[in-house]
Amino acid sequence: MRLALAAAALASLALLLPTTAEAQFGIRGGPLGVARFAVGHVLSMSRLHHSRMAVRSGRYRAAALRSQDPRGAGRGQLSNPTILRAALTAQAALSGWHGGRRSQGWWRHPDGSYGWVGPVFWPFAHDDLTNAIILGDATSLSLYGYGDIYAAIFAPYAARELAAYTAPPARRGRRVPTLDAVCDASDSGGLPVDRIAAAVQPNEVQRTALDDLAAAWLAARDTIRTTCPAQPPANAAERLGLMQTRVEAMIKATDALAPPLAKFEALLDDGQKAKLESLSHERRAALAAIQRKDAQAARACEPDHDPRFDVQAQRQYEQLVQQQWPAAEIASTLGLDEVARARLDVLQDTTLRTMQTLSACPTKPAATPQARLATVKARLETMQQAVKGVADALDDFEADLSDEQKAGFETIGPKRGA
Repeated sequence: MRLALAAAALASLALLLPTTAEAQFGIRGGPLGVARFAVGHVLSMSRLHHSRMAVRSGRYRAAALRSQDPRGAGRGQLSNPTILRAALTAQAALSGWHGGRRSQGWWRHPDGSYGWVGPVFWPFAHDDLTNAIILGDATSLSLYGYGDIYAAIFAPYAARELAAYTAPPARRGRRVPTLDAVCDASDSGGLPVDRIAAAVQPNEVQRTALDDLAAAWLAARDTIRTTCPAQPPANAAERLGLMQTRVEAMIKATDALAPPLAKFEALLDDGQKAKLESLSHERRAALAAIQRKDAQAARACEPDHDPRFDVQAQRQYEQLVQQQWPAAEIASTLGLDEVARARLDVLQDTTLRTMQTLSACPTKPAATPQARLATVKARLETMQQAVKGVADALDDFEADLSDEQKAGFETIGPKRGA
């Protein structure tokens, strides 16, 4: 069993770790699940494609900067909100990158999205719920896991960079979007009511139930939005706490959505249910066509995949883990004694175990939105438990550290992004 887990993990690492060329451009350290573009899930969410383009195109950068200039809003410069949101997200996520020679970030997801954008965790949380529940596309949701927990422990942002998110825009050319701008732009809307109505052609009673569901969807979005931080979290414990708060809000959102969703589905006849499900079939068919281009990643996620890794591959996997987790650097920087080093080992092991409990392979979507909602909630609850376990291990590790040692621990992440 351990060998099978190692095989799957190693297959993923082969895609996600930096290439030699990337390492030469300053990509050093970082978590296991980041730092390399694997496949462009363009159809999965158009914002992901635009996020990649946003860091390569002056036009998208300019859109992000103009969003901080109220004079530009009235001149029709922000005509494409999807591109603007993506530009804001990429601009915010990369503001802590110090490499200079490449717009890259080791805290990025393998599809080009970001789990953290500055001080904000899970920026498109509401959209991801909609995609997973209504459209049967849990691709983005499944990518949240070990890499984001790692980034919470070792944030690449220095204190001065985080402070920039709350500072008022002093000039037109300000490069860092405000915290409010990131939070407001991260979730665009609610339920795709028009698409659903066009598919099922609801009668008057069904339309009322659909409107009630749409209202609940917007309320769920607002529940998640209230967890956007007013101030950037100052340390790893606060970042893990923010993760728990955000995930808890998403769990509450699924609870609130369950009754109106069940009511709406119950009013549909079999033909209408099939038409509703056709929306997810179309989405998944298009995604499958894209993912076939990344055959290695697809094979790693197949349940019957058995590459028959040998002992040498197992050792290679363990070496990759050791290279990515900065245990030696932490022990040296903080001057840990034997007890503190043992607690650090527990923190490392607890964090690494989340790679097993939070697989990055999307599960086969259930047949109905209600069933998919239950699956999404279960995934979120698993993530909540994983983050809590890591937070508890971090608390134990830091319990007897001096203020100087705690401050030294917070310097590890920014140094790994330097």
